[in-house]
Amino acid sequence: MRFYLAVILAIFFVSAAHAERRVALILAADDYRNVRPLKNAVNDSRTIESALKKLGFDVTTEANRDLKRMRRALEDFRDDAAGADVALIYFSGHGVEIAGDNRLLPVDADPSSLDRLKATTLPLEEVRETVTAVGKIGLVVLDACRNDPFGQSGGSESGDSKSGEGRGVLSIAPEVKAEAKPGLGRMGRAENVLFAFSAAPGQTASDGASGNSEFSAALARFLPTDGLEIRSVLTLVQQQVYDLSRGKQLPYVESGLPQLFFAAQTSKDALPERDRLLLAMADVTPDLRVEVEAVAANADMPLAPLYAALITSDGKAMEPRRRRQKLQEAADAFTKVRADLRNFASSDPQVTALRQQAEAQLALGSFDEARALLGKAADIDGRSRDDLKTRFIERTLSEATTHYLAGGASRAQLRYDLAIEDYRKAVALYADVEGFHIPDDARYQQTLSWELIGTLETTVGHLQEAGKAFDSMVQSAEKRAAAEPDKIDHQRDLAVAENKVADVKKATGDTAGAIALYEQALATMKAILEKEPTLGYLRDYAVCFNRIGDAMRGSGDGPSALANYRSALKVAEFLVEKAPDDDGFRRDLSVSHSKVGLALRLTNDLEGSIAEYEVSLQITEALTKKMPDDAELQRDITVSLTAIGDLQRLTGHNEKAFEPYQRSVDIARKLVARDPGNTLWRRDLELALGKVADGHAEAGDLDGALSNRRSGQAIAEYLAELDPDNAEWQRDLAVGHNRIGDVLMSKGDKIGAAAEYQAGFVIANTQSQADPGNAQRTVDAAYSRYKLAVAGVDPSTNLKAALAMLTGLKSEGRLPGANEGWIGMVEKAMAEAGFAK
Repeated sequence: MRFYLAVILAIFFVSAAHAERRVALILAADDYRNVRPLKNAVNDSRTIESALKKLGFDVTTEANRDLKRMRRALEDFRDDAAGADVALIYFSGHGVEIAGDNRLLPVDADPSSLDRLKATTLPLEEVRETVTAVGKIGLVVLDACRNDPFGQSGGSESGDSKSGEGRGVLSIAPEVKAEAKPGLGRMGRAENVLFAFSAAPGQTASDGASGNSEFSAALARFLPTDGLEIRSVLTLVQQQVYDLSRGKQLPYVESGLPQLFFAAQTSKDALPERDRLLLAMADVTPDLRVEVEAVAANADMPLAPLYAALITSDGKAMEPRRRRQKLQEAADAFTKVRADLRNFASSDPQVTALRQQAEAQLALGSFDEARALLGKAADIDGRSRDDLKTRFIERTLSEATTHYLAGGASRAQLRYDLAIEDYRKAVALYADVEGFHIPDDARYQQTLSWELIGTLETTVGHLQEAGKAFDSMVQSAEKRAAAEPDKIDHQRDLAVAENKVADVKKATGDTAGAIALYEQALATMKAILEKEPTLGYLRDYAVCFNRIGDAMRGSGDGPSALANYRSALKVAEFLVEKAPDDDGFRRDLSVSHSKVGLALRLTNDLEGSIAEYEVSLQITEALTKKMPDDAELQRDITVSLTAIGDLQRLTGHNEKAFEPYQRSVDIARKLVARDPGNTLWRRDLELALGKVADGHAEAGDLDGALSNRRSGQAIAEYLAELDPDNAEWQRDLAVGHNRIGDVLMSKGDKIGAAAEYQAGFVIANTQSQADPGNAQRTVDAAYSRYKLAVAGVDPSTNLKAALAMLTGLKSEGRLPGANEGWIGMVEKAMAEAGFAK
């Protein structure tokens, strides 16, 4: 039944289209005698005439008529076309508003006085009355607010070529300049008529630089769109003009039509990608349009690609700051792939042509079409690669470059999955020419491809895959560095690659492997500095020290961590001295003080630690006054506040700890609300809630402590489930179980506490066995065993095992200073229970 109903409706619409009487009057003027002439108005009228005739309209066209002939044309149209089903009047030329009255300018319009101008122009009301009298459905389309008709120079207001050069104009009366406004005003009375203006009320439109105005070209293109009602057609026109003018011109529509009108009534295929995007753009709010236009203007790029990224990624629902970051990410990726499309040449004219077409489609926001064109180019390269063995390397590299470009296009749309797929296709092709001599720029592109794969895999939460990609990045960078050992940039790229691999190793618990690679990168940067001592390379050198310090701290080697942090601090102080106005160097200095403070805490220099954190906080707060919206600076403040609170408790000033803890929670909550998907900020909130819980517990508020602990633990569980390979997040989960167990013990719930301690032990023991060289993991497992014993779970076995772990680390010189007192704590528990050591 649905099939037959569809057939009947289709037959009905086709029959109705054939039976419907459609008439149109086209008026155009560009050969103005007394005001600025135009170039394209008559051309536009011919374009629209052709489009309307194809849609079954009976068209009458009048060009370059004076007022008398224009009125006669309206009268003839009223008489000859009366009784039509659809009546359309189109005008292209100049239009103005005088005291709220819209007027169209014939070629003899006279601006020598306001009265003469009124007497020699056609009120739009006469057009409305005519179209209403002629047809049941009335359409008035006006490309009639072009530039400024009274401009004194030859050039146009909107950037067109000089349309009036060499033509004089009458002296414009001052009252005309004051009262006659270029552009048309709102109608406000559109009963039974649809009005479409080429520009917003009070705004002028472009005359066009290539034979047609943007408005008329778009109208001629979209009027024949199958199955779209006229208002949807005009929506496409609006957004096309808006996009191509980069937001400078937005057509305006007022509709009072009593029924639907389809210019082309059949519906054969789905709308093209570009048309779907234009319709979706119409739903974007004015505030979001301002955001998109600002980013596009700064990047000097078209609007459509940014709207496509906004809509595809559901950016409209994002928090404003995150949305701006995503738009900027899309803009950066677009400008990069556009530059690459222009810079990477191909010897095959077909491939070159397809890449040029892909660039044009990207500018229109048609990413699928661009990818399809690049796919065709890759296919051509692929076939040629197979058929022309002598050009194997050239074709392989060209095909790899095409996939690399396609990856950039996908990144511009924030389609990480497609980008990873394209970059992997590119590196697979580079593997095909392994062993051959290939240009250095191709080797560099191979290195970049692996880096982009690793970065994107990290972004989507696949650490293992990211690690594999960064390993390949190192191998690629090593080959380039070995091939040209005197190229400093090659050596720096190698250091960058080593650091990225080390970051993944550290995140997955391989501390020893991370330290080894960090030290390799440090040695590489030292060699670079000896050859070229720039501030930028010196900053990279300091980053290596901090990364080594972080890894050393994680392994429990506080003194070594402190030594590396102090080295980074010296570099940071030097950089600030040399470039005191560089905010990036000042933030590095703040971070270095914070890291030194953390290392001092691990070595039990608590007063020194507090002093370092206070210096860090002072620098960060000063930067925040300059950049209040910088989220990373806000996060730096929470790190310092939390550490200061901890140190106040450790030095016996419990009452001073609660205020910095609470400030840290408040800032962390705001950051998470700003970007809920940011896992780093979620973890900060989790840790801050734990500190507040400690404050409640010490004040005797066990219920408050338990509530905050469970809130933090919910975040820890979410993160640990999100990425099970992240050792740091797993440790957070184990520590959280132990802390909840402590509160339950204080409340007298020994059974509940034992269950929490057992859950913490399972995680800590698994991590300790996976990374036996990590002292902190062993300390965590020992602590969990001690807590199980306190809760009554096999006290003898757990206390003896905890003591063996701690004393073993001490004998190896790997027990952190902050944990040395735990040996006595365990021995005391054993003595109280009557157990031998």
